Amino acid sequence: MAPTNLPPLRVPWPGQDRSTAVEIGSGILAQASVPEPQVALLHDSALPDEWVQRARQALNPALVLPVTSGESGKTLQEVERLLSALAQGGLTRAGAVVGLGGGATTDVAGFVAASYLRGVSFYAAPTTLLGMVDAAIGGKTGVNLPEGKNLVGAFWPPRTVWCDTETLDTLPPRDFRSGAAEVFKHGLLARPELLTQVLPSAFSAAGLTRFSEWLPELVHSAAAVKAEVVARDPTEQGERAFLNLGHTLAHALEAYTRHKLPHGEAVGYGLHFAALLSEAQGASGLSGYTRAFLNWQSPEPLPRLQLDSLWPFIARDKKADELGVRWVLLRDIAETYLARLSREQVAGVFEQWRRDI
Repeated sequence: MAPTNLPPLRVPWPGQDRSTAVEIGSGILAQASVPEPQVALLHDSALPDEWVQRARQALNPALVLPVTSGESGKTLQEVERLLSALAQGGLTRAGAVVGLGGGATTDVAGFVAASYLRGVSFYAAPTTLLGMVDAAIGGKTGVNLPEGKNLVGAFWPPRTVWCDTETLDTLPPRDFRSGAAEVFKHGLLARPELLTQVLPSAFSAAGLTRFSEWLPELVHSAAAVKAEVVARDPTEQGERAFLNLGHTLAHALEAYTRHKLPHGEAVGYGLHFAALLSEAQGASGLSGYTRAFLNWQSPEPLPRLQLDSLWPFIARDKKADELGVRWVLLRDIAETYLARLSREQVAGVFEQWRRDI
């Protein structure tokens, strides 16, 4: 079947003579090409071989290296192993690294590209919904520490991102619903129509699935939210922090569970907490959306939690500064702001959130 493409999105990078092209469509991985003479393909070790072979045929890589799947691969030890493999394989500064897989894999591959020989070209081919609309766009790369998520990394934007929606056909339904949390988040931030495209509604009787005929257009719309914000604030000096709606608690939940809770499910829980926090500050009608999303997503049940156990991770949130934690909240859909809340304010809402879930 001939590939179907939508107009590419572009993310300019200040101070550089280039931008990231985000290409979205069905079947586009087979068309991927790069100008660099050497390619190292770093792929999720759990990825179906069909997609690895399709990338190999398109890119003719000199090196093909599996990356430990998921968050367990986002470690400095994994980065060291991959860097050594690139050096032993003779990749030069004129070469390129391509990351093929979910958001964790593209995070690792991007950090490897940023670190090897002080930086080689990087390309991303996300194969999950979460990766397509969020993780692979924006130039953030990195790995986790035991003390928290994404505490080591670099801004190293990909030259091109290939979002081939055909790769979602074989994604397990739970993983697909997990990634939908970032689509839903972008709806809350900027495009309310995404909410009805994800949730069961008159538009979609059963809610979004990986076989929905409008999936490429939905990916394009959700990715555009990320691309537009990153273009205005590439190094997170201001507005880009809003993309972390729901992530302060989500990252704490991931770290506390040692990443047994998938990122998208943690974000689903975090979005509901952010909605309740927002309502405690005067907003209204938000938690109905986030509660409905959790019901649709059906995330893994959480262990019984105490705020005291999560607070050390919350306090290390990357949006925190010398004055403490800053929470991303909503006055209404598409009206976002940063707020400092006392631990007592957070604790009261935490109890309500815990009863809700």
